[in-house]
Amino acid sequence: MKRTASAVWHGDLKKGQGTVSTQSNVLNKTQYSFSTRFENGIGTNPEELIAAAHAGCFTMALSAFLGGAGFTAEELSTEATLTLEQVDGNWTITAVHLDLTGRVPGLDAAKFDEIADQAKAGCPVSRVLKADITLTKKLES
Repeated sequence: MKRTASAVWHGDLKKGQGTVSTQSNVLNKTQYSFSTRFENGIGTNPEELIAAAHAGCFTMALSAFLGGAGFTAEELSTEATLTLEQVDGNWTITAVHLDLTGRVPGLDAAKFDEIADQAKAGCPVSRVLKADITLTKKLES
């Protein structure tokens, strides 16, 4: 299976701008620029897209791991916070923190934590990232 995305950029780094598009057209010439990446401009940025991909991938993986253990979630909600900082003069994604809340009938907190940790380790996006990936978990009743 292969998925594609593309980017087009015009101009220099600080004043230029670009667009990103995905094969599915969910993103279709979506604007990004220096200001959307390092300031507060309108548009997206690569780090935001990685965070979204990680949140989505992890949450789906957790659903699969829960199913494998005989549980079905009423709701799983994950927020991914990606940290981008200077390391040795280079911008580097150094960490991703996943903040998970779940409602899973019949599941106790210890088993929820165990399965969530398995999903974090098994999620394809987690496995591709070299950043420190942390996870907090909250099981609601």
